[in-house]
Amino acid sequence: MAAHRVAVSVEPADLGSYQQAARLMLLHGVVTESYPRSKALGLVLRWADELAKDFRDLFGYSLQASARHARLLRRLDSFDAGQAFLTVKSKRPFDRRRLAYLCLILACLHRSRIEINLADLVKLLTPYANAIEHLGFHATTPGHKDAVVDVMDWLVDRGALRISDGSTEDWARDHDRGDALFDIEHDTCAALFRPNKPLQHLVSAAGLLDTPAASTGRDPRRRLAAQRARRMLIEYPVVYFSDTDAETAIALRQPTLAEDIARLTGLPVERRAEGIMLVDTTGHFTDKRFPGRGGAINRTAGLLLAKIADLREDPNRSGSLQYLLPPDPGEEHADLLSRIDLALPQSGTLEALAHDPSLDTGYLADDSDAEVSEPPAQTGLPFVEHGALEQMISELYEEFGPSSFTSKWQADPSGLLAEGLALLADLSLVHAVPGGILVRPAAGRYRNITAVLPRAAHDGQFALDFSPEDTAR
Repeated sequence: MAAHRVAVSVEPADLGSYQQAARLMLLHGVVTESYPRSKALGLVLRWADELAKDFRDLFGYSLQASARHARLLRRLDSFDAGQAFLTVKSKRPFDRRRLAYLCLILACLHRSRIEINLADLVKLLTPYANAIEHLGFHATTPGHKDAVVDVMDWLVDRGALRISDGSTEDWARDHDRGDALFDIEHDTCAALFRPNKPLQHLVSAAGLLDTPAASTGRDPRRRLAAQRARRMLIEYPVVYFSDTDAETAIALRQPTLAEDIARLTGLPVERRAEGIMLVDTTGHFTDKRFPGRGGAINRTAGLLLAKIADLREDPNRSGSLQYLLPPDPGEEHADLLSRIDLALPQSGTLEALAHDPSLDTGYLADDSDAEVSEPPAQTGLPFVEHGALEQMISELYEEFGPSSFTSKWQADPSGLLAEGLALLADLSLVHAVPGGILVRPAAGRYRNITAVLPRAAHDGQFALDFSPEDTAR
């Protein structure tokens, strides 16, 4: 039997424990004494040396561990518009204000001692926020205090702060009388914000990406493509061969890639002609469970997939579907990068030390490498117009009744449709384009969907039965 390349020193009886620790670090990035749960840090620290080696060899990631936290430092090949920080209570994505406040508050905490009260912290935050155009902080402005509370709750949840007296709710109700006192865990605060490069040295967000030298030869380029393929499989819900360059697509098809990732995570790798994905059979190695039995948005997304499957399989209607080529991933990423760069300040960067994005020419062959691979050809995807999607959501409301979609959405089918489609797009099951969506191949994996509305539906709940029942990360 061939020797394993992953978890080499782990005994078979301990492999499950090792894989659980690997999943914890890959999912959460930061593990502390209280986050994501008690005893998680002890499990990670037990395998810290083995995990650090495997993360470095497989992905080029760095694992930094101390007695109070473990931090996985990732290297990015591209940006992902679907990732976001979520508020602790409402589970809503951080907006730009909350992200800015988070950075400023971490900077203020860095200059503080072992404890600080919220009123004093806000006094430190205010001049920095007011110095930034269109940001600012004013206690009487709607939304500003709520944003600070969400940031403080997020830091407490991750163990960077501990409340020793008072509460953020008291301060939010009356900032002149209410207050909260926090103990500061400086090591954890430093671990939460640790970019790979000093941000003030960048003239473009492209400087945060992991790009090799332009003269990389054939063998190093193949190793980098294999590393890039492993990163994609572990970070994205599904990887389509047509969305990658030729060398990465070849690496994704290699048996060793699936063997290594399966041994690291304990999860199976599922292959199709169009792509590959890691399947979460545990139900806990994902930031968005699907299929699942969660809220109205998740259930509606599943029902929409069923409606789309009916449309594609109906001989009387499927013939009218158009098949369109999906947008070029490189162009979409360039557009995302340009939108990120719009937020860069016009002054303050150190030009002499700045990263020059014009040098990021990607994976180029040297003069001795005459072989040039073409990327996989793209094929047309079914296009479903927005009018057809609106008809689908109307039919669901008629079939189940508006009250089945909870009080928040029973009078807003258009809003629920938008949220359901956003979830499907984030899971790489559909692709939003002007006028509608393109249905991606992985959507067919969930075609066997039945919806059952309980007869006593007084609580507005209905269940979904998906086949298969596992969850795609």
